[in-house]
Amino acid sequence: MNYRTLGKTGLKVSEIGYGAWGIGKSSWIGATDDESLKALQRSVDLGLNFIDTALVYGNGHSEVLVGRLLRERSERIYVATKIPPKNGVWPAEAGVPVAQAFSAEHVIASTEESLRNLGLETIDVQQFHVWSDDWANAGDWLKAIQKLKEQGKLRYFGVSINDYQPENSIKLIETGVVDTVQVIYNIFEQSPEDKLLPTCERHNVGVIVRVALDEGGLTGQITPDSTFEKSDFRRNYFRGDRKQQVYERVKQIASDLKITTDQMAETALRFVLSHKGVSTVIPGMRSVRNVVRNCALGDGRGLPADQVEKLKSHRWIRNFYK
Repeated sequence: MNYRTLGKTGLKVSEIGYGAWGIGKSSWIGATDDESLKALQRSVDLGLNFIDTALVYGNGHSEVLVGRLLRERSERIYVATKIPPKNGVWPAEAGVPVAQAFSAEHVIASTEESLRNLGLETIDVQQFHVWSDDWANAGDWLKAIQKLKEQGKLRYFGVSINDYQPENSIKLIETGVVDTVQVIYNIFEQSPEDKLLPTCERHNVGVIVRVALDEGGLTGQITPDSTFEKSDFRRNYFRGDRKQQVYERVKQIASDLKITTDQMAETALRFVLSHKGVSTVIPGMRSVRNVVRNCALGDGRGLPADQVEKLKSHRWIRNFYK
């Protein structure tokens, strides 16, 4: 496993991190605690040392499972979690006062709850689960973050940027108070390259990439005939003719790069890791098989420059979350 520096935190984190949404059992079908714990254990065996979870993943269930792993391992494992917005609105809506989402009281209470779930005294990276740049210089949330740092309850602060709004964080980054940002970045969604990633590099802000595989769309496994259980959120994500759209675009990518669709997942993850501004990528991994496949790609090798250049033409502006 290769390691990169998570911006100004100085933490050396594995290129492949663990996205722990799926093990919360809230929006996925088939995740069992036994298999999730085996997957977590195997990931650490393979050198993974960065796990991203959140208080809302299974109402704390994901954090509890991560906490069980931490008690059983002697390796240094860095944990990032997230505070949900108090108003329960994802993504953050423009014009909403920050006090409705992240009051100081809510920030402190949520952090305390996550600490209990994880069984930790200190969270390595505490993040806001949504963000609006209108909040950069408003409200009392920053006082709460500073207090928690002084108390030793969190080390670093970050935000998870709203879906497909990478520039809705530039103001915050420029204040210097944020240590990391988490963002959607993949072969289809390349807009972070325009302003966000260069800004993070200038300010030495760590970048955590989510949805690198487009919720499965870039694995090469989605076809027009793919089906999803009712409890699987991807049933809505890939509704209507979206599976056909994704299928055709993935075929075109494979043709342009002269690869098979079986190589798409590796290509998608290596594309993200080819950008020097990226610190770690956190694919969701609910099985040992996925862990072994993904961790093997954290070897310090990105894509050849000519392939990265060819992939520029496959930028696809759309929002399947709506």
